[in-house]
Amino acid sequence: MATESSGGPTPVEYIQHHLTNLSLPQHDGGFWTFHIDIFLFGLLLAGLLAWAAKYVGDRLEEDRPPSGLQNLLEMILEFVEQQVKDAFTGYNPLIGPLALTIFVWVFLMNAMDLLPVDLLPWMASGIGIHYLKVVPTTNLDTTLGLAGSIFLLMIFFNIKNKGPIGFVKMFLFHPFPANNIIVKILLMPINTLMTTVEELAKPISLGLRLFGNMFAGELIFILIALLPWWIQWVPGGIWAIFHILIITLQAFIFMVLSVVYLSMAHQSLDEEH
Repeated sequence: MATESSGGPTPVEYIQHHLTNLSLPQHDGGFWTFHIDIFLFGLLLAGLLAWAAKYVGDRLEEDRPPSGLQNLLEMILEFVEQQVKDAFTGYNPLIGPLALTIFVWVFLMNAMDLLPVDLLPWMASGIGIHYLKVVPTTNLDTTLGLAGSIFLLMIFFNIKNKGPIGFVKMFLFHPFPANNIIVKILLMPINTLMTTVEELAKPISLGLRLFGNMFAGELIFILIALLPWWIQWVPGGIWAIFHILIITLQAFIFMVLSVVYLSMAHQSLDEEH
C-alpha cells in the first residue's frame, strides 16, 4: 500500500475504500441500494458449484477411476450427509441437497477472503471500476438473505407439518402451556410475544453471526495490508492459515443450524413440548 507521504491514500481512506461496495447508485447507501459486486461474486461462485457438480455427475462411470474432484466432492457429501442424519429428525429429501449447497456455497464465498486484499480491486481499477468487495459474506445483504431463505422454509414446513391451526397454536400456547382455560387465555399475549421473538431471533442470529465473523476477518486482512510489504507477509500468512479454519467453521455452523431449525419446523407440537 502507498503511504500518505508518497501521495497515496491515508490509512482511513484505504480502509474505507476497501469496505465500499460497487453499488447502484454508488454513494446512496439506502435500503434499495443494489450491491453489484456482492451479487456477481455470489452468482459466479454458485455457477462454479453447479458446474463442478455437473462435471462430476456426467463422468460417473463404474469402470472409470474417480478423479480428484470427484473424491473431494464425495468426501464433502459424506460429511454433510452424516451431519444431516445427526441433526435432522424425520425424512425430507430436500434437506440433504440443501445442506450440501449451503455448506459448499458459503465456504466458497468465505474463501474469497483468502485472496490478496488488493489483487481483484487493483485489476478492476484497470477497467475503470474503482470500488470492489469480493467477499459476499462480509455484506449483510448476503448473510441475512441466506438466513431469510431458511426462515421462509421454516415457516413453510411449520405450516405444512403442523397445519395452519397448529402453526397459530405454536404462538398462542408456547413456551408456557397451561391446562386451565383462563390461564391459557391470560398467557396468550406473553406466549405470542415470546414465540415471535424466538422465531425471529433464529434467522437474525444466523445471518449476523456469519457476517460478524467474516467482516472481522476481512478487516484484519485490510489492517495487515497497511503494513510495509516486507513485513505484512508474516502476519498475513499466519492469519490466512488460521482464517482457513474460520471460514470452514462458519460454513459448518451456518449449515448445521439451518438443518436444526428446519428439523424443529418438522416436529409436531407434542414433540416440541
